[in-house]
Amino acid sequence: MTAFSLDPAQTAWCAELRTLAAQRLRPLAEKGEPGHVNRPLVAALGELGLLKRLFTSGALDLCLMRESLAQVCTEAETALALQGLGAHPVHAYGTRAQRDRWLPAVSDGGAVAAFALSEPGAGSDAAALALSADRDDRGGGHGGDGGSWRLTGEKCWISNAPEADFYTVFARTTPGAGARGVTAFLVPADRPGLTGTPLDMLSPHPIGSLAFDGVPVTSDDVLGEPDRGFRVAMGTLNLFRPSVGAFAVGMAQAALEATLGHTAGREAFGGKLRDLQTVAHQVAEMALRTEAARLMVYAAAAAYDEGAPDVPKRAAMAKLLATETAQYVVDAAVQLHGARALRRGHLLEHLYREVRAPRIYEGASEVQRAVIAKELYATREAP
Repeated sequence: MTAFSLDPAQTAWCAELRTLAAQRLRPLAEKGEPGHVNRPLVAALGELGLLKRLFTSGALDLCLMRESLAQVCTEAETALALQGLGAHPVHAYGTRAQRDRWLPAVSDGGAVAAFALSEPGAGSDAAALALSADRDDRGGGHGGDGGSWRLTGEKCWISNAPEADFYTVFARTTPGAGARGVTAFLVPADRPGLTGTPLDMLSPHPIGSLAFDGVPVTSDDVLGEPDRGFRVAMGTLNLFRPSVGAFAVGMAQAALEATLGHTAGREAFGGKLRDLQTVAHQVAEMALRTEAARLMVYAAAAAYDEGAPDVPKRAAMAKLLATETAQYVVDAAVQLHGARALRRGHLLEHLYREVRAPRIYEGASEVQRAVIAKELYATREAP
């Protein structure tokens, strides 16, 4: 298997995922309330063994899961991805006690995780975060002998907030140190001083803000090492950025297939829409861009799994190309469908609301371009 093709077993697995999404997951998604965690859907992902695979599979498998689910049920895809994003730092950087406490519950769908990095004044500029972790001589009352802190400040645009059961929280432990003064903490939702508010967003999945009013944490809650939390954040994002691209590719593929069906059957101007050259060429462009994005996503995921040195560049390229492509493809699909695609409940109306956010979260498109340029120049300047 190369980075540019799937073997028969992978292809069959993707087809099985799409069938499961249609038969088991989409009915649960349709019963969910927009803007809130759909716990029955999360539990079903656990029952099907998909959440456990977040911690036993590589980046390519993660991409295949996200792309396949997104083609059929974006709500299921997002629920799976948010569990992975919130819990991956625990899996990769947590202590045995942290992993034993939380990962089984995440895997079976019984606990909801969240990744709390963004702030009102520090979204894409993650190194500028201001949530403070101040040393607490009083102690936090939660054990640990390596120090205690109090978290004070805000987080914003946090997926699964305020309904998650625990948060991976990034806080400033050393003022003025930029990315080198950030520590990652595992913070259960029931810690005193932690409150949250849901936000009414364009995307239908749950997003909220968090307020930290002297929330106690100790060394037992640190993920990785103190002042090394930026490494935790970037390690997580380097894994998940290609899979954000896979989510986008899945949406683009769904929009493309809907357009093929519509243009093949729609009568207009004395024939089928597909017989109009401008329509046929538009559909060809949609397919071309979708396939190019898919191949870049697979290549970036394969590079991650192989431990390649250029993962940050490849991950940024894959996320950038795929999310921008999906926006183009979904928009073009809406245009070719006409007014029917704007009706509430139409697949493309749903995708149009879903497709916008991925160009912003986990690093906006402009940030991805900055990452790519930085990596290019660093390679050029290396001895």
